[in-house]
Amino acid sequence: MKILIIGSGGREHALAWKLLQSSRIELVYIAPGNGGTATNQRLRNVLISDPKMLAEFALQENIDFTIVGPEGPLEAGIVNLFRAHGLKIFGPSKEAAQLESSKDFAKRFMKRHQIPTADYETFSEVKKAHKYIDTKGAPIVVKADGLAAGKGVVVAMSLEEAHAAVDMMLADNKFGDAGARVVIEEFLQGEEASFIVMVDGDHVLPLASSQDHKRLFDKDRGPNTGGMGAYSPAPIITPEIHARVMREIIMPTVHGMHADGIRYTGFLYAGLMINSQGNIKTLEFNCRMGDPETQVIMARLKGDFSKVVEHAISGTLNQVELDWDDRYALGVVLAAHGYPDIPRRGDLITKIPPETINCITFHSGTEYADGKLSVASGRVLCIVGLGKTIKGAQSAAYATVNQINFDGIQYRRDIGYRAMAHKSSSEQGK
Repeated sequence: MKILIIGSGGREHALAWKLLQSSRIELVYIAPGNGGTATNQRLRNVLISDPKMLAEFALQENIDFTIVGPEGPLEAGIVNLFRAHGLKIFGPSKEAAQLESSKDFAKRFMKRHQIPTADYETFSEVKKAHKYIDTKGAPIVVKADGLAAGKGVVVAMSLEEAHAAVDMMLADNKFGDAGARVVIEEFLQGEEASFIVMVDGDHVLPLASSQDHKRLFDKDRGPNTGGMGAYSPAPIITPEIHARVMREIIMPTVHGMHADGIRYTGFLYAGLMINSQGNIKTLEFNCRMGDPETQVIMARLKGDFSKVVEHAISGTLNQVELDWDDRYALGVVLAAHGYPDIPRRGDLITKIPPETINCITFHSGTEYADGKLSVASGRVLCIVGLGKTIKGAQSAAYATVNQINFDGIQYRRDIGYRAMAHKSSSEQGK
């Protein structure tokens, strides 16, 4: 089999890494790929980004199926285009992808279908947005309506921060069209978790729970990023919480899309906020796997992932049972100097140790040229350790992190601290 993966990040590297474990797979093409996918003999980087050219490539190469990694091509309608050419592809249509590509669409959808989420209002006028903030007070959350590469959310702890966020998005137009509207919503207290499922239009297959760390610095300080690390499973997702998320959020979303005349296929990611009373609200939807959540989930998934995707495309996910490594997986993101504002490119990366049964290095923002590996974007590598305990997985990951070098390297030193707090509190309660 020959597979095409669209994207260039750690998520796509992890999907390709997992697919290559299947004896059925001859080649995995990644468009455009990165420095890590450039050096594997069974992976091929394809320097094409235009959706029409990608469809032509898939036809010419007799690609068995395509997986879409990032949100941009989904918003552009690549799934619609591939299907129009009779090509098998896993991902949501342009219409379904509005759950991620427009915060306002998602909030109105949730309100309409009684899916629990934070109270909100949407604004395109600066003065009205400022007035709403003054009425509601802080803390408060300001979100760019469109896609902003994981950086369009400001959790404002003061009125000054909130007003500055509105000015940045609406007045200064920092995010372009993505910030032409802003969604302002209530601040929710609690702990975040990532709940990712595969959807074939009718059936839903949950993946392992995970939790990421969005803030740049230790102890969840500093600016929001695309994600500085993750782990799986997430102790906060108890069997009871899992059942409630499926019943109250995931299934109503799939059925709500049906009711609105949209058949949802692809990965569906619900970002959750779970408070101390166990109440669950939906922070956001993504119409793809998360990054770095994909890396820790794929590291734990056992069996032939290509068969799972085939079932998803053919509408038979109800015939699939997933098997998981019972170890914890914990991933630490190494970021470039200047990330998340202005990441520096070109720094040489050295001393990446080979993969072991306890540690895998996934590439995100890397470039391979003239025999050298260098930094190509903000999040550079994700080091995934595996262990029987969360502490063991953390130790495995950081043992590798400590060997890798590039100028300006940034990473958090406390990935997994929430999970360890959960484990210790649950053990004390026994």
